[in-house]
Amino acid sequence: MEFKTNTTYDIVSPTSMGVRIAPVDRQPVHTGTHFEMQATSAESNVLSISAGLKKPVKVLTAFVKDSPISTLIEADLKRRGIDVEAKVVFQGGPWGYRHQFNIADSGFGMRGPRVQNDRAGEVGRTLSAKDFDTETLFAKDGVKLLHLSGLIAALSEDTAQLCLELATIAKAHNTKISFDLNYRASFWKDREKDLRKTFHAIASLADILIGNEEDFQLALGIEGPKAGGKEISQTITHFQMMIESLKARYPNASLFATTLREVESANRHHWGAIVYDQTSWTIIEPRPIDVYDRIGGGDGFVGGLLYALINGYDTEKATAFGWASGAYVATLKEDYGLPYDEEQIWAIHDGNARVKR
Repeated sequence: MEFKTNTTYDIVSPTSMGVRIAPVDRQPVHTGTHFEMQATSAESNVLSISAGLKKPVKVLTAFVKDSPISTLIEADLKRRGIDVEAKVVFQGGPWGYRHQFNIADSGFGMRGPRVQNDRAGEVGRTLSAKDFDTETLFAKDGVKLLHLSGLIAALSEDTAQLCLELATIAKAHNTKISFDLNYRASFWKDREKDLRKTFHAIASLADILIGNEEDFQLALGIEGPKAGGKEISQTITHFQMMIESLKARYPNASLFATTLREVESANRHHWGAIVYDQTSWTIIEPRPIDVYDRIGGGDGFVGGLLYALINGYDTEKATAFGWASGAYVATLKEDYGLPYDEEQIWAIHDGNARVKR
């Protein structure tokens, strides 16, 4: 895949930033007494892989004026090495705008993870294309890849339009577009018709389409394997058939990717991936990985895959790097990863957990 050269940014992504709160020591939320808080969003999680490897990336977002949570988020993005362009919104009183809260029980053993999204009054729902200097960003600075997520696209009518407009602008300036569908049933309730139309329009412009079996079926209406099956490795043919259907419906896309996950326990998964690049299939059969916290692993895969593609790696190598980046994030208590270097990721791929001195 050929990307623009001489650009200021490798990846740019719109996002609604918030905070994730989780009990320490992987305890359940309802009985927890001590909690840790971090800045979070699916899109910034994706960008963090490239940021950790010293690549220029940027988020387009919104902050609440004079909010300590906004200050925490901005400082955390800066620490990760992610540039920020943000509109600032007045809170409007105690019942006004705020950042989303993601309240997570990471699970342990046979107690599965549970996540509650508290998004009332979320400031990110107000985002629109007019909030940003898109002409400077895409025409003057230059962007190799615009990354869009179904989470931000489904957040509100405004954010749906934002994603579609950004995709249209990116296409006009020869910027590649990736779209991770990230279907969430709670976001789609009573909005299926409008969101299906928007997602189809964005997918029609995308160069890279990413999702799991549920994402492709429920967001785009593509027939595929049953979600939640335990023996995914035995149904890879069904995944390939699903991707073939995607290829026929979205001929502009040149690469399709999906992850494979079998859950043995909250601490032990079998992790795999399928990527198709119009000429060949790259399949990583599910391999056992140890899991500290599964949340963010999918974003880690996407982040690693995009980093590798932009770096010019072939599809097989890019898939391997994405797989290992997802496995890396699963070892962390945060839902994003900042790799120290590529060697750290490749060691995971190679199954080398020996000490490096």
